[in-house]
Amino acid sequence: MRYRVLGPVRMTPQTPSAAKPRAVLATLLVQSNTVVSTHTLIDELWGAEPPRTATTTLQVYVSQLRKALLAETGEAAGVTGTAQPLLTRPPGYLMQLAPEELDLAVFESLRAEGRAAYGRREYEAASRALSRALGLWTGPALSGIPHGPSLETSAIRLNELRAEVLEQRISADLRLGLHQELVGELMGLAHEHPLRETLHCHLMVALYRSGRQSDALQAYHRARRSLADELAVEPGPVLTRLHERVLASDPSLARHGEPPLRLVPAGGSDDRPAGGSGNGSGNGSGNGSAGYGRDTRPTVWLPPAAADFTGREDQLAVGERLLAGELPGRNRVLVLSGRAGAGKTALAVRLAHDAAGRFPDGRVMVTLRDADGRAVEPRTAMATLLRRLRGPRAAGADSGPEPLPPSETELAELLHERTEGREVLIILDDAVSEAQVRPVLSAVPGSTVILTSRQVLGALESARHLTLDVLSTREAEALLMACGGPRMRDDPEAAGEIAQLCGRLPLALRVAAAGLAARPHWTVAGLARRLRDERTRLAALALGDLDVRGTLLTAYRDVDEKARRAFRILGLAALPDFAPSTGTALLAVDPAEAERITEQLVQAHLLEARRQPGRLAPVRYSFHSLLRPLALEVLAEEAPQEGRAAVERLCRAFLTLARHADARLAPGRERLTYEAEPLPAISPGEVVGNAPLRWFQEESAGLSEAVRQAHAAGLWSLCCSLASATAGYYEASALWDEWETTHDLALDAARRSGDVDAEAVIQRSLGDLAWQRHQTSLAIDRYRLARQLFTRQGDRVAAGRCLSAEADALLAMGQIVRAGHGYARALSASRLVDDARGSAESLRGLALVAQREGRHEEALGRMKECESAARTAGDRRWTEYASRTASALRIALASGRPAGASSIPLEVRPGVWLFLPSRPAQRAA
Repeated sequence: MRYRVLGPVRMTPQTPSAAKPRAVLATLLVQSNTVVSTHTLIDELWGAEPPRTATTTLQVYVSQLRKALLAETGEAAGVTGTAQPLLTRPPGYLMQLAPEELDLAVFESLRAEGRAAYGRREYEAASRALSRALGLWTGPALSGIPHGPSLETSAIRLNELRAEVLEQRISADLRLGLHQELVGELMGLAHEHPLRETLHCHLMVALYRSGRQSDALQAYHRARRSLADELAVEPGPVLTRLHERVLASDPSLARHGEPPLRLVPAGGSDDRPAGGSGNGSGNGSGNGSAGYGRDTRPTVWLPPAAADFTGREDQLAVGERLLAGELPGRNRVLVLSGRAGAGKTALAVRLAHDAAGRFPDGRVMVTLRDADGRAVEPRTAMATLLRRLRGPRAAGADSGPEPLPPSETELAELLHERTEGREVLIILDDAVSEAQVRPVLSAVPGSTVILTSRQVLGALESARHLTLDVLSTREAEALLMACGGPRMRDDPEAAGEIAQLCGRLPLALRVAAAGLAARPHWTVAGLARRLRDERTRLAALALGDLDVRGTLLTAYRDVDEKARRAFRILGLAALPDFAPSTGTALLAVDPAEAERITEQLVQAHLLEARRQPGRLAPVRYSFHSLLRPLALEVLAEEAPQEGRAAVERLCRAFLTLARHADARLAPGRERLTYEAEPLPAISPGEVVGNAPLRWFQEESAGLSEAVRQAHAAGLWSLCCSLASATAGYYEASALWDEWETTHDLALDAARRSGDVDAEAVIQRSLGDLAWQRHQTSLAIDRYRLARQLFTRQGDRVAAGRCLSAEADALLAMGQIVRAGHGYARALSASRLVDDARGSAESLRGLALVAQREGRHEEALGRMKECESAARTAGDRRWTEYASRTASALRIALASGRPAGASSIPLEVRPGVWLFLPSRPAQRAA
């Protein structure tokens, strides 16, 4: 093995001498083959107050490690050009190792091998594998380096695993009859770990079987004193029951082949599996000690209920009524579905604990996935259920476990026999599909069953379904307060922000609160700040083996490859939600197939669907706030080549729709062209319909994000064309900030690509924005630059329209005479190129100047000419504008007070008003 963390951190042939590079190495080794974020490493090295140069310094440490690793790897292999194991992977670094290179990976493999052999009652093989695992240790885990929060958590976890393996190896040796050989070792261990009740149980059994009953009783009293002195508690029910059996000289205790039953001891109130002690000092690992408390009480195999369980009052009420048989119908199956981390198992366990009195024959939970997250076969689930439901054998019977039949049919018959006529509550946790659970449900028709699943499982017959969404804001904040302690309660504003950043997902809230509790030097506001960045949010929600990202990934891996691809690509859609047409464009499929795939993601709780009556798209899709970052992460990790093509499809679709809507909203306005093959699956007429303004309003966020994505992807022409197509909407809706942001990106794109036409159009639009914001000097500069660019490109139409725009700015400054000259030049230019829309704009300007100077008949005539030109251009908006402005002039003239016509407010462009004094100051042209 090349790398060691089970003791002092070492790397052959040479370990870095400086402490911080060794800490970086240790952090990467403990999480080998997993991306460790830069944020995690900085927090590990410097805590809550990293230096300003933290990122640069970390890069130096990584560079030093890479040189050492490459030199070491090449030397070990005896070749040059060996692959570098320390890789950069967003949002951090990845240490890529083969399992045999790291002592921790070998340890975990041997541990799993030993546990499996123990479960098969192959105790010699179990002892051998577990002994080899323990032989890898050279001292306390991760010693010899400074520990930050991550390494401290890992060290505690690994040292606990070492103790667990040691206890199970001793249990296997006891079953092999090696009790005399174990006495000395156990005495030393019990002295070294006085609060581990399992070790005291093993010592008592070893002494008793060695003919030393009095020493076994003394060992109990020493353990009892230690617990009382250190924790002020009595021994747990397993140790207490074993003491009673030693006192009574129980003959069955002398047999070393006793099976590890996991039943609640007599008089005990603890529902935990594996015989964990009531005071928490036992390890609960199922290492064999639980058999010492054999009892005839009902079987209870449940994890403890969460002490800080919060909210879910409505779901608890429904569940309690079903368990009590109070709901109509004969449903005895409750299906709790929801996304990963929503608290389905916690709710099921809470219901089971609360219903203890209703199920006197037992309450048992079986997990329907293995340790690697794969679905277990129905026969495996039934075998596990039978083992957990089995009570003590009849007196005088062989103490070994009764063999189970091999076939699924025989298992189902036996399970039916064992549960028929008994009041049993069964929890089938984390079901993968209906097909997985149907055989189990058929075998227990008379039992009450709670199913949890990330899938809806809607095809199950005669089941009551409850879908768990995220917590309400009030419940989420209450859970944070309960888990986070006084610091969380002292800063409710920051706690509220954390609740929202965690998407009010119970698992994320618990991890965030636990992370804060594990780091006394952190503040609640500091935690909120770490969670704000979507790119590093998931990395911040990890603590030891509590990992929100890993939990969410299991749901992603449950679906097929086509759905996984859709999940990755749909992460590119804008917040807060997106229409089906966006999904169609991103996935490059027809609308029906896009709907099928997105609905599959909805059923898997990887995507949310919201009905929104009254909108152009009555159903819109969105990501939970933690799932979108995950989608973007797996896209970057698994299929980075898909991203740019998907962004291009999305931007092209938005451009097609925006140009269609803009042409309906403001026909004749300058906008950039974009030459590309049309997207056949997108029909602008169907998507936009007769409501262009509503479409723009509903897709505004998506359009702005598409401009940003096009710029980030280097799609310069698309970026410019998209921004140009949105300008009319931004102007009509007074969205100045969005207008500026998108057009600044477009201007940069035009200059990067050397597209003079695009730069001219964007400059003209930015001039309009400055004019709207009353930045008239800036507007004039923009218009003049745009006119120069248009002229250079030979676009006389657009250059002439810039003259009208510049005159609008002069009019706003009160320079009426100069404005009139500008409009006259613009009219001449537009008539030379037969530009009806340009003529309408300049005629409107001349009418406004005439009005301000008291030439009312001329103003009316010019406005009528404007109306005629706008009608020729086919611009309904400008036609209606000219008509109503002419009507306002007529009314003012008909009132008998012609002077009043000069002071009425000016509608200088459709929907844009300008208020000037009745006698504006004149300035020479």
